[in-house]
Amino acid sequence: MIAFDLAPKFSLGQIVITPNAMQHVGHDDIIGALRRHCRGDWGEMDAHDQNENELSVKAGFRILSAYRASNGTKFWIITEADRSATTILLPEDY
Repeated sequence: MIAFDLAPKFSLGQIVITPNAMQHVGHDDIIGALRRHCRGDWGEMDAHDQNENELSVKAGFRILSAYRASNGTKFWIITEADRSATTILLPEDY
């Protein structure tokens, strides 16, 4: 039997999205990525950045994940260090 931890690792705070991301990333992709992000599935991050995110969860730093929408659009999810807000954006929105 395989056990999965479905509990969030941290609070997302207020969730906001840039107009550009809203236009190019579908609702289902956003919801799925938010679920992955708060559970510690960092998407398309390399091993170094995944380790940084794990440290950030424990130490209260900023967390960044990268995903690809079903249409191929790459997007990021960033949760602020104080966990007050999470932003969904395209890399060029940064």
